Amino acid sequence: MRVTGEGIWGEPKDRAESLRTLRRLPELQVDFIDTADSYGPFVSEDLIAEALAPYKGIVVATKGGLTRHGPGIWLPVGRPEYLRQCVLMSLRRLKVEQIGLWQLHRIDPKVPRDEQFGVIADMLKEGLIKHAGLSQVSVEDIEAARKVFPVASVQNLYNLIDRTSEDVLDYCTAQGIGFIPWFPLAAGDLAKPGTALDAIVAKTGATPSQIALAWMLKRSPVMLPIPGTGKVAHLEDNVRAAGLVLSDEDFRALDAQARKVSA
Repeated sequence: MRVTGEGIWGEPKDRAESLRTLRRLPELQVDFIDTADSYGPFVSEDLIAEALAPYKGIVVATKGGLTRHGPGIWLPVGRPEYLRQCVLMSLRRLKVEQIGLWQLHRIDPKVPRDEQFGVIADMLKEGLIKHAGLSQVSVEDIEAARKVFPVASVQNLYNLIDRTSEDVLDYCTAQGIGFIPWFPLAAGDLAKPGTALDAIVAKTGATPSQIALAWMLKRSPVMLPIPGTGKVAHLEDNVRAAGLVLSDEDFRALDAQARKVSA
């Protein structure tokens, strides 16, 4: 998302740095990238292909179903023929014969959701996509979709502060469905002096962002955080969080503090 221009629209200001960031991923043993056809639109997928195709062990997950009409504008279109077009065009842009993970970016309220789920099931059977998922959905949405196709992943807004998808995360954990939290780095007031986060920063030498990611990773075994960036230094900083393991005490202290802030 962050290798595109302002408002997730158009080319990035520093195209060379975006490409350097993408090419650094395999060197850091990152093997999962999340994107969408609407990022740019199309810019993110094109850059990923330019930098990394044929990928060599990296899974590129993409999404479809949101249209763009300008910077910061996102409108869902879930007509089956459009979703099929999304997949076919993503295959071309990413330069692959099969998409490893394709996710419905939003359920379009104007189209019966079973029609949207049905075309996803068809594309799975046809081999256009290997696995399929959903984004910004409820537990009830997931259960309805699972009657039509195997739901491999769910991508919802979730971080230390915004826990509105807690029930969805718990459901995914119980069912073994990958949970991909977007906007995972919100720390906000947690980073103030004298807080639990401040104490953990002092103790570990890690950054607040790294601690937020470490908390996410400890929260559930199905958690796949996707911190976005278009800069190599920021990428390297985020990846270091994978080596940070919070104690149970620190995890609980941070959780309690975050709930107070978000209450």
